[in-house]
Amino acid sequence: MVNTTTNPSAADYEHLKQAFAVFSHASEQLSDAYQELQGQVSQLTQELALANGELRNQLSEKEALSQRLGILLATLPGGVVALDAGGGVEDFNPAAVSMLDEPLRSLPWSHVAERELIATGDQDEWNLRAVGALPMRRVRIERSQIDSVGRQILLIHDITAAHEMQEHLRRNQRLSAMGEVAAGLAHQLRTPLATALLYTAHLGNPALTHEDRQKFADKSLERLRHLEYLIRDMLLFVKGETADLEEVMICSLMQEMVQVIEPHMVQGGLHLVVIDDCLGASLTANRKALFGAMVSLLENAMQASPSGGKITIKCSATEDEVVLTVTDEGRGIEQEIQERLFEPFFTTRAEGTGLGLAIVRGVTQSMGGTVKVKSVPGSGSEFTLNLPRKTGVTQQFLSRHAGKEVHSS
Repeated sequence: MVNTTTNPSAADYEHLKQAFAVFSHASEQLSDAYQELQGQVSQLTQELALANGELRNQLSEKEALSQRLGILLATLPGGVVALDAGGGVEDFNPAAVSMLDEPLRSLPWSHVAERELIATGDQDEWNLRAVGALPMRRVRIERSQIDSVGRQILLIHDITAAHEMQEHLRRNQRLSAMGEVAAGLAHQLRTPLATALLYTAHLGNPALTHEDRQKFADKSLERLRHLEYLIRDMLLFVKGETADLEEVMICSLMQEMVQVIEPHMVQGGLHLVVIDDCLGASLTANRKALFGAMVSLLENAMQASPSGGKITIKCSATEDEVVLTVTDEGRGIEQEIQERLFEPFFTTRAEGTGLGLAIVRGVTQSMGGTVKVKSVPGSGSEFTLNLPRKTGVTQQFLSRHAGKEVHSS
């Protein structure tokens, strides 16, 4: 066997040296990269720890919020029902169970509503069927906006007590309105009834001739018919209906007022003066309401006037309006009282109803007019009605009744 020894040449040695240098440089780069990566891992670990801490805090806060919301829903007196996208009951609180009874979960809300709710005449308000020992109750159901996936929340409020209070208030308002109507009716009926009684009392006089007896009987019958008309109009008012408007001749209206009021003035020792400057003027109005308002003013003048006093009723007219004035020579009205004269039920007389002047103002305003008082204590009073001969209301009435017969005085 021959042993052969191979000695590396100078070229191989140089090549190996270069390879070792490359390896050494790569090792250094790898070491640097590893250290850099280790630093990044350390930084990411710290950031992740911080993020995890924040997430744990947020989770803790959400858990606390969830607990508070759960407690709130559990103690909330109103019912809460969550519906899924298909309209089925997804969740609810205890109050909803006490109102709607079981079963609820997964049932279509339409089935629950049909089972438990009774429709009322008011929108979004329902009567709940009696559940166990609970009587029928009234609820209001409000719906939230449908969210992006079709879910919705129903809020059910028990408004039984509020509804009962509202009904009680409405009853009281109706009773109050009935009281005002009754007082107003009594006030309106008093004068024509007294006139009818006065005429009827004359019928018992044996010295009357047949012609006079017939005259008083006719006047009594006329006043009783007037009472019937007043009652009819009052019933129309109670029902919310409006009496027909008429073309009222002012001279005719004043003649009727004189016929009604003069016997009472004569009986009370008063003198009536009539000044008609209307020159045949007319206006569109509810004749009976206007007549009643003027009689109320004349009654007030009579009550304020001493025996032997003078009461003046005057009318004048322009192209646009009619002015009616009642003047007395009575005790007058103090300034602080004048400001309250037209308030309902305000009166300075023990036997007064306090509705006469309130009716006057209401009638005047309904015609688009105004009523004013001018008075000095000790020097009498003057009440003035300014009434438009044609108002927007009457024009609308006349246009609706175009081609139909319109009542005339």
